[in-house]
Amino acid sequence: MALGPGDSPGFLLWHATLRWQRDIAAALGPMDLTHVQFVLLACAWWLNTRGEHPNQLALARQAGTDVKMTSQVLRALEAKGLIEREVDPADSRAKRLRVTVAGAELAPRAITAVETVDARFFQPVDHDDAVALLGRLAEPES
Repeated sequence: MALGPGDSPGFLLWHATLRWQRDIAAALGPMDLTHVQFVLLACAWWLNTRGEHPNQLALARQAGTDVKMTSQVLRALEAKGLIEREVDPADSRAKRLRVTVAGAELAPRAITAVETVDARFFQPVDHDDAVALLGRLAEPES
């Protein structure tokens, strides 16, 4: 007997992801951030608070995003006054990223909003189980 869509883990993941993305977009909308803008701003802010000023490639790796798309999104964040790109003294072709004062004020508020969405979304599932499962699913294939 053929299984229906409700028996397909991939189909269920698709629907769960869409619901989660809608909730994240609703939380970030009032802050004028898209989800990917949030991820890159939050990653840059987190790295900056640890004394690191990553270049675009390092930030893309941290965020798990495409390098070209990262560059485009960083331009948008720069235009919003949330990120500054400075020439790397060690490599004039590279740009080091620094979150501005406005970005440093917005990042923690946005992180709190996203964490609130996550807590509500994942509430039906044990936290440690969710992290373990998603961690396994996020691992690259060997």
